[in-house]
Amino acid sequence: MSTESMNSAKEKVVLAYSGGLDTSVCVKWLQDELGYDVICVLGNVGQEHDGLEKIEAKAKALGVVACEVVDMREEFANEYLTCAIAANAMYENKYPLLSALSRPLISKHLVDAAHKYGATAVAHGCTGKGNDQVRFETSIMALDPTLKVIAPVREWDLGMRPDEIAYAKAHGVPVPVSLDKPYSIDDNLWGRAIEAGVLEDPWNEPPEDIWTMTVSPLEAPDEPTYVKLGFEAGVPVSLDGEKMGLVELVDKLNGIAGAAGFGRIDMIENRYVGIKSRECYEVPAGLAIIQAHKALEDLCLERDVLHYKLGLEQTWADQVYNGRWFSPLKLALDAFMGATQEALTGEIKLKLYKGSCVVVGRKSAAALYDQQLATYDNDDAFDQQAAKGFIDIQALSIKTWAMKQAQLAAAAEMAEEAPSAPAAFDVVEGGGAQPALAQVAAL
Repeated sequence: MSTESMNSAKEKVVLAYSGGLDTSVCVKWLQDELGYDVICVLGNVGQEHDGLEKIEAKAKALGVVACEVVDMREEFANEYLTCAIAANAMYENKYPLLSALSRPLISKHLVDAAHKYGATAVAHGCTGKGNDQVRFETSIMALDPTLKVIAPVREWDLGMRPDEIAYAKAHGVPVPVSLDKPYSIDDNLWGRAIEAGVLEDPWNEPPEDIWTMTVSPLEAPDEPTYVKLGFEAGVPVSLDGEKMGLVELVDKLNGIAGAAGFGRIDMIENRYVGIKSRECYEVPAGLAIIQAHKALEDLCLERDVLHYKLGLEQTWADQVYNGRWFSPLKLALDAFMGATQEALTGEIKLKLYKGSCVVVGRKSAAALYDQQLATYDNDDAFDQQAAKGFIDIQALSIKTWAMKQAQLAAAAEMAEEAPSAPAAFDVVEGGGAQPALAQVAAL
């Protein structure tokens, strides 16, 4: 960034830039309509791209004063995916969180760039009907509530896509040769989210061309593939006995599981903004890792901890899905999740076969599974005689309640069968009352 740009009298805005039509038009709109100097942040979170250098050059050709290209993959894996794995993060218990995990990370770098360049605002290219606008803006507010947030696509009056294309051509924004993109796709190291096009009709079966990370289960190998995942303190650290970093492990497992046809999800999702959306996901490594991680927890976590954690996992997923990565509740939940992971060191064996993934082996030095207690052979170490007293004590309150209900029911039945008692007073003609005959006789 030149000294002239640094000393510009114009206010500066940092834009989350992808290089697509929307964010490219955002650059010109922020420059021409709002009068900002624009700084772009282009993050690599493991998404597919034709070359980040080309995207950077495109941003600079649009007249931005700076373009930060940041490789976020290691940070994404080690600080975000590890938290998601610890929480077995499955939104609505259906799919591993995907876009929701990358947005707070990108927001962090947007805020960092704003501080670096002295910007007063941050902008994104999200529409007004999706979840990502909530995630970006809530994260930015949490990290620096003094920054202004601008959402051009939500705020401008360009109308639909043809009007946006016309604006782009009029302002020198390169328009892709082909705009026939039937699907909206967001991807990162963890997987892909696919929506729009024919998927908007929930009756339509997803066409095969939407899937790029997974082969059709019908075309998958006829022999199963076995994979061994090694964990240390809840984090995957090895694949088939080979130690590797999480970025490499996820990338390799995506290939292995995808080749077996595993990792596809087709679902109706309840968006935070209040609408239902038909979404398809490809998350082969994510689904396999969470399944293996759950199996290791089953083996190593004490029962009450495991049961209590199940409810908190859904709360954690909701917090992150709703853009509250930096919220006090989510941070507190991270502390709980982290404490549960300390003993989770071990190995899980998975069997992948034509679209399925099954845990077929598990071992850990911290396992609470005791074969001598679990066995039904003659060397059983479980004291079955202790069961009687255990049942009597744990059922005592229920037994007491049941006995009281029986007493009350018997009393009510006796009351219904007893003859009616005479009234204390008999009503006489004229509306007055006089003592009943039995009471008079007693006097």
